[in-house]
Amino acid sequence: MVGAARYGAVTTLMDSLMHDVRNPLNALAIHLEVLSEKLKAETGQVPPSQEKNLKAMREQIQRVDGILRQFAEFVVHRPAAPGETDLSEATTRALAVLAHESRKRRVQVQVAVEAGVRVKLADPSELGFFLTQALLRAFRRADGGGSARVLVKAEGASAVLEVEDSGAASTEVSPDVVAALELRGAQLGVESRIHGAHCRLVFPRA
Repeated sequence: MVGAARYGAVTTLMDSLMHDVRNPLNALAIHLEVLSEKLKAETGQVPPSQEKNLKAMREQIQRVDGILRQFAEFVVHRPAAPGETDLSEATTRALAVLAHESRKRRVQVQVAVEAGVRVKLADPSELGFFLTQALLRAFRRADGGGSARVLVKAEGASAVLEVEDSGAASTEVSPDVVAALELRGAQLGVESRIHGAHCRLVFPRA
C-alpha cells in the first residue's frame, strides 16, 4: 500500500520536475543566443575561440532536455488508446535511459536491435514498463562485472524482445518483477517466458 502510494505521486512529481527544470533551461538557451548576438556586434561573427564554448553549451542544454523527456516517458505511465509503437526505437531509448545503471553495476551490455520492429498493444504506453523491468532485472542479476545481451527481432507475426544475463540460473533477484511482467503480459496479450538468465517477451507484431 505504501509503495503504491509513493508510485501514485510519481506523475505529479515528474510533471513538476519537467516544469521547474525546463523553464530555466529555456531561459539559459535564450540568454545564450543574446550573448551570441553581442559577441557578433563588431565583426558580425562569433569569435572562433568563443563559438566552440557556445556550441558546447547549446549541446548540454539539449542533452538535459532530452534526458528529462526520456525519463518522463519511461517513468510515468499515461494510458494510451490501442495502437502501434516501435519496439526497436523504444528499446534503444530505454537502454540510453538506463545507461547509468548498467555502468554503475559494471555490466557489459551487448545490443542487437533489428530496425523497424513495430508492435500492437492495447496500451502502447506500457511498452516502457516491459522494457524497463526486463532490463533492470538483467542488470541486477549481472551486478558486479557481468554481462547482458539485448535482442529485438521480428519472428513472423510476432515481435520478440530477449534479454539474457550472466547471473546464476538458480538465482532470482526480482520475483516481484517477474510476477508483474507475467501479469501485465497476460492482460495485454504479451507472451512472457522468464526463467533464470533468460527473459523473452513476445508481442503481437504490427
